[in-house]
Amino acid sequence: MKLSIVIPAYNEELSLPETLQTLYAKLKEEAIDHEIVVINDNSKDGTLALLESMSKDIPTLVHYTNHGPNGFGYAIRHGLERFTGDCVAIMMADMSDSPDDLVKFYRKMQETNSDCVFGNRFMKGGRVIDYPKHKLILNRVVNNAARIFFRIPYNDFTNAFKLYKKETIKGLAPILSPHFNLTLEMSLKAVIRGYSFAVVPNSWTNRKHGTSNLKIKEMGSRYFFIFLYCMIEKFFSRGDFIKKS
Repeated sequence: MKLSIVIPAYNEELSLPETLQTLYAKLKEEAIDHEIVVINDNSKDGTLALLESMSKDIPTLVHYTNHGPNGFGYAIRHGLERFTGDCVAIMMADMSDSPDDLVKFYRKMQETNSDCVFGNRFMKGGRVIDYPKHKLILNRVVNNAARIFFRIPYNDFTNAFKLYKKETIKGLAPILSPHFNLTLEMSLKAVIRGYSFAVVPNSWTNRKHGTSNLKIKEMGSRYFFIFLYCMIEKFFSRGDFIKKS
């Protein structure tokens, strides 16, 4: 089972070297057939030049530039249209996600044949390191609201770090979110549409370089829109989007 990893990158020239080298070394050590797909989201720094240079040393690295429209969700959607694996993971460019956890996700999918594997930073065995307090509070409010309203026994929907089968990605179309609300949309729709999922604890570490591109004031209404969109699908679509046997 070939694994693809989609990594959106906007002005990440300082973070990408460690991220890509560590990820490639781990997957090579585990003998996992893979490709690393980095989407340069029209960066203004040296991200593109760095990717061109690193692709000479990392044979499984491919990269594309998303010329626009730009945004976290657009960049991931750009990658989801181009990956070639049997399953695809979404990871961050800033080393916040662990390659060791990715291997756990991959092995869990092989073991259970689940349509998706979701990370959970807040279950037993999960952990967060240097998470800004105001973001942590908002995170727990949003995720627990989703858990309660949708009656799903999972509470880390906004965690971008997840693994999906190729067929699952096709079944989530159309994906609407242009920004960080994509993380909520994809996981909610996967469950609502009847795709099976397994949950694995994972860690999250705050970035060493640069600043987060997540702007809380801008994202509130976007998360709320996706929340309502998924609520309407769940209760009024009459099963039109449910996974076909």
